[in-house]
Amino acid sequence: MMNKNDIRLRMRARKSLLDDDERQKAARSVFDRLEQLAAFLMSDRILMYNSLPDELSTREFLNKWSGKKRFFLPRVNGIDLEILPYDRTRLRSGAFRIEEPEGDELTDASDMEMVVVPAVAYDRKCNRVGRGKGYYDRLLSRTRALKVGVAYDFQLIDEMEADPFDVPVDIVITESAIIYRRR
Repeated sequence: MMNKNDIRLRMRARKSLLDDDERQKAARSVFDRLEQLAAFLMSDRILMYNSLPDELSTREFLNKWSGKKRFFLPRVNGIDLEILPYDRTRLRSGAFRIEEPEGDELTDASDMEMVVVPAVAYDRKCNRVGRGKGYYDRLLSRTRALKVGVAYDFQLIDEMEADPFDVPVDIVITESAIIYRRR
């Protein structure tokens, strides 16, 4: 079983091999699968993420659905993530050079119906490895929303170590698979 740092190193190396075409195709494929989930169709308040260059791009998806769904984005505040409404015209570069929402209309994590989560990797039990700061674990522990992880196929590994504070997702979607967590 690989430890989290080995996983992070391996995934960074693997992602660096992707070209723009592969990135776009993968994002389209993953988000097409997401929008076909009954849970997505029934959810109105959805916490998305604004993608970093090495993450599955959420731009097209946000543009396509932002008139039909109420999207929210996280904003880093100290060691926590705040949740604010998504408005393409009110974004600014925040922590870690991620575009974050401006304003003070904070929303509680418990108000979300679905949370779409990026990660460095997932395993087949829906555990996730993030970037190591614990932002999403703290956020996910505060909501009962359906937690959906999205990833490239190669980001899905058989098994990883999970710490007690790690919060697994309910579903992992890759280009070619949808994995549901067994309860």
